[in-house]
Amino acid sequence: MKRSYRGVILLSVVLLLNIIFTQYTINNYYFENYKLVILFAALNVILFPIALVIYKKEVK
Repeated sequence: MKRSYRGVILLSVVLLLNIIFTQYTINNYYFENYKLVILFAALNVILFPIALVIYKKEVK
């Protein structure tokens, strides 16, 4: 089963965004910016189904 470069790069970008949003969530929680914490946590949750869709397309 050969992987395409496009799928691997897209999953890598989603992982990078996941790490960035998690870091922003932690930093804003430390500085008590709770509206931004909720925003970045929601963006982090939204990235999971996107990664799942990319992975399912890549497997087929």
